[in-house]
Amino acid sequence: MEKNERKLKKQLRIYMKKVQELAAQAAAHDVDQNKDDKNKMIRQETLKRKDKDFEGMLEYLKEDEARLIRTLITDIRPGSVSATVPCLPAYILFMCIRHADYINDDQKVISLLTSSINAIKKVLKPSQTRERINAGFTDGSLSGPEGSDPYLYPSVSAMLESESIPSLAGVKSMGYRNRSSSMDTDADGPTTYTLQGLIRQLSQFHSIMRDHGLDPEVVGQVVRQLFHCINAFTLNNLLLRKDVCSWSTGMQLRYNTSQLEEWLRANNLFQSKASATLEPIIQAAQLLQVKKKTSQDAEAICSLCTALTVQQIVKILNLYTPLNEFEERVTVSFIRSIQSVLQERNDPPQLLLDTKHTFPVLFPYAPSALSLEAVHIPASLGLDFLVRV
Repeated sequence: MEKNERKLKKQLRIYMKKVQELAAQAAAHDVDQNKDDKNKMIRQETLKRKDKDFEGMLEYLKEDEARLIRTLITDIRPGSVSATVPCLPAYILFMCIRHADYINDDQKVISLLTSSINAIKKVLKPSQTRERINAGFTDGSLSGPEGSDPYLYPSVSAMLESESIPSLAGVKSMGYRNRSSSMDTDADGPTTYTLQGLIRQLSQFHSIMRDHGLDPEVVGQVVRQLFHCINAFTLNNLLLRKDVCSWSTGMQLRYNTSQLEEWLRANNLFQSKASATLEPIIQAAQLLQVKKKTSQDAEAICSLCTALTVQQIVKILNLYTPLNEFEERVTVSFIRSIQSVLQERNDPPQLLLDTKHTFPVLFPYAPSALSLEAVHIPASLGLDFLVRV
């Protein structure tokens, strides 16, 4: 009996020791688990704090400025940022400037702004800019009539010579010279001088500006300037070419201008005032179509042609060419009656429009809805030297 009791006590001590060892192991495991959870929570909190504290700024070293300018301005290709947010290079530069300003480093701000402006000027040289903008409108090997610009002659040809109204294809004034029929064979190339070709190029140019995130107000101003050029070169050619001053050209020109106006409406650009720049050639087209015989006709012309100067009205009337031998020419007495009615006008002395006139450009403040904290910089740009702050 005593022997069994000692045996049972010994087993009990062994079991108690095992229980204590298991309890100790469980306690140690709980401590390690709590420690891991605590560390995990600290890491998560740190990550959250980093995201929360990121203020949409980028830091760079002064010696990396030239590399930054090359990457974002000088050597950048549109395809490398086409899948990102519009104007990504500008946002990156802005975030760099923000940080330099945040740390009150005036020299860094001045240096980055100056380098950016100089790089943009270097990329957008006048000759290169003009070549790019007019690439779809022009053929540098061609030249228009005297007083025209070879870079914009295709648009003039599209407005004055394109046979966009089939019923007028055979109605030509005496002595008409067809300059564009041989250039209308390629429907997609830059030698397309038809009205459809001109509108297609306008649409492509508009799409490029829109895809690059240009502000709508600025897009409207660019289109307005383009329409001014089309109007100025078209009217100047009309004033210098007797072969296009006819009733049929007037009908064709009015149709073409209406198609340009329709393009403005379709692209929500009618409020850009671009249509107003077409008023001179619209009135010139109407002048070619109205009657030109009686004093009542003269008064109607004077009230109609408010966007044309007296010199321009008289010049068009002098150049007006009858469609055939049965149509009478504009008489000298009729032209003198026009001059008599309009003698009190205070018109500028020059006959031709200023093709180099530029409208002032206004850049309205348009706050961006993009959060700088959410801007993603693709690794393909190679800007790993920038530090998010």
